[in-house]
Amino acid sequence: MMTPRYLVPFDTRHAVHRFTDVLIIGGGLAGLRAANAVDSHLRVLVVTKDVLRESNSTYAQGGIAGVLDPEDRFENHIRDTLVAGANLCDVDVVNMVIREGPGRIEELVRWGTQFDLEEGVLELGREGGHSHERIVHAQGDATGAEIMRAVIQRTRSLKNVRILENTFTIDLLTHGGQCRGAIVSEDGGAPMMVWAKETILCTGGAGQIFRESTNPAVATADGSSLAYRAGVQLSDMEFMQFHPTVLYIAGSSRSLITEAIRGEGAHLVDPDGHRFMPDYDERAELAPRDVVSQSIIRQMQATSHPCVYLDLSHLDAKHVVARFPGIAELCAKFGLDLASDRIPVRPGAHYMLGGVTVDRQGRTSLPGLWAAGEVTSSGLHGANRLASNSLLEGLVYGAAAGGAASRSASEGDHEMRAMQIRQSATSPTESFDIDDVRISLKSLMGRLVGVERDAEGLQKAADTIRSYAAYAMNHQFEDEAGWELQNLLTTAAIMVSSAMVRTESRGVHFRSDHPAQNDEQWRRHLTVQINVDGGYPQRGALLEPDPVTSSR
Repeated sequence: MMTPRYLVPFDTRHAVHRFTDVLIIGGGLAGLRAANAVDSHLRVLVVTKDVLRESNSTYAQGGIAGVLDPEDRFENHIRDTLVAGANLCDVDVVNMVIREGPGRIEELVRWGTQFDLEEGVLELGREGGHSHERIVHAQGDATGAEIMRAVIQRTRSLKNVRILENTFTIDLLTHGGQCRGAIVSEDGGAPMMVWAKETILCTGGAGQIFRESTNPAVATADGSSLAYRAGVQLSDMEFMQFHPTVLYIAGSSRSLITEAIRGEGAHLVDPDGHRFMPDYDERAELAPRDVVSQSIIRQMQATSHPCVYLDLSHLDAKHVVARFPGIAELCAKFGLDLASDRIPVRPGAHYMLGGVTVDRQGRTSLPGLWAAGEVTSSGLHGANRLASNSLLEGLVYGAAAGGAASRSASEGDHEMRAMQIRQSATSPTESFDIDDVRISLKSLMGRLVGVERDAEGLQKAADTIRSYAAYAMNHQFEDEAGWELQNLLTTAAIMVSSAMVRTESRGVHFRSDHPAQNDEQWRRHLTVQINVDGGYPQRGALLEPDPVTSSR
C-alpha cells in the first residue's frame, strides 16, 4: 500500500501565493493560545477547516484540571496523572504542565472566561482518576464552549492575527529538510501556497476514524496524516482513548455524557439494574477511563446487551438538572429525564493520545514545524489521559509552541520567497463512492480496533485498510471529502500497525490475547516515520510503517 508525498498536483511556478511570519493550522484552544503567544510585531495567519467554534475544544464538557483548592497539592495532581498514564508518562512534562496549570486558568479568567462560582470562589468538581476536587467548569457542562468564546474574542482583537475559516490544509510544504508552510484550499477553491517562517500544527484529533465517537465531524486525523506524509515523527499511535459514557440512541448521532456526572455520584448499571463497576475495580465509577470503558464492554458481553446505563435517580433531581443543564436538555430530546430515567451509554472514541512527537517547547522532528494540543504526543498523558487534562495541555503547549515559534521567526535568517516545488498529476482512477468507503472504515475500526483488540482482528483490519487504500490513496481528489478519506485511511493504517506491534495491554490499549502489562519489554514508546526527499515529489513511500522503539 502506497501513499504520495502530496495529495494534490501543483506547481509553485503557477500557483497563488500568500506569505506570513507564523502559520497556525487549527483554530481550537491550542491554536488560538499559540496565536496569542506570538510577538505582536509578527504576522500570524490562523487557518481552520471550519468556523472557529467548531473544534474538539468547544465540545469539552467537563472542564480544566488545576490545583486550586488549598487542601490540594501539585504532587497529588501529578501522582493522579502518572497513575492514569499506566507508567508511560514523561515525568518532567507532567510536572511542567501541572505546575503551570493554575496560572493558565487565572489567565483565562482575566481574558473574560466566566467559570462557575460558589460564594465568589471558583467551584471545583471531581472526575474519574482524580483524588481531589480540582475541575473548574462553566455553565455546568459547557466549559469548552465558554472558554472558546472568551479566547476567540481576545484573538480576534489582535491586530497582527488574521483568521481564515472554512480553509482546509491539504499538506505541509517542505523544502531542503524544513517546513516552509502549507498548501490550503479556501472555501473549496484551488490550492494556495502559504509560505511561513514557522508553522504550528494544532489540528486536533482523529475520532472520526470510528463509528462511535464524541468528536465533531472535523476530527478526521488531518494533522497526524499530513505530518506523516511530510516525514515528521509520530509516537504512541496505538493509544486512542475511548470515553466510557457516550449517549447510545439507535439512529442518532453520538453525544458525550461528561465524566463529571459520575464525579457527582451517578452509578453505572446493566439492563438488570445491577451496579457492576465495584465488581471490576474498587474505585467503582471513579476509576480511570480505560478501566471503566473495558468494564462496560465486558458487562455488555456478559449481558448480551448493546449498552449499559447511567443511573442518577438516587441523587437530588434539582441539583442534577442545575449542574448538567446541557445534558438534561439533550436527554429530553429523546424523551429521557436525566434525573430519573436510566440513560443508555456505551464507550466511544474520544481523544487521540498518540500523534506528532514534540519536546517541551512543542518542537517536532521537522525544522520549522511546531505542534500543540491533541495532534501531538507530548508525554503528558502516557497510555491513558486523566480527565480534564486535555484543555490544560492545549493551553500550556499552545503558549509554549507559540512563544518558541515567535522567537525563531524573529531571530532566524529566513528568506520569504516562493520555492520551486511540484507534484505531478496522475492518471485518474475509476470513480468510487467516498462515503461508502468512509462508513466501512469507521465500522471496521469500531469492530476490530476498539476498546478490545487481538492479533487476528488487527490483521483483518490491516488487510482491509490495505484494500481500501489500494485505490483511494492513488486518486488525486479535488475536494475536502476525498482528502479527509485519505487522511482517515493513513492514520488508521498507522494506528493498526502500532497496535499489532505492542503485544501487551497498557492503558487504553487492551489486547485480549496479551492482557497483562509488561513493563520489562514494553515500557517504551513506539515511533513511526518515513523518509521524504526534502519536499520534492516522491511517490511510493510505504504506508505500512514498522514502528521502532524510541528513547524518549
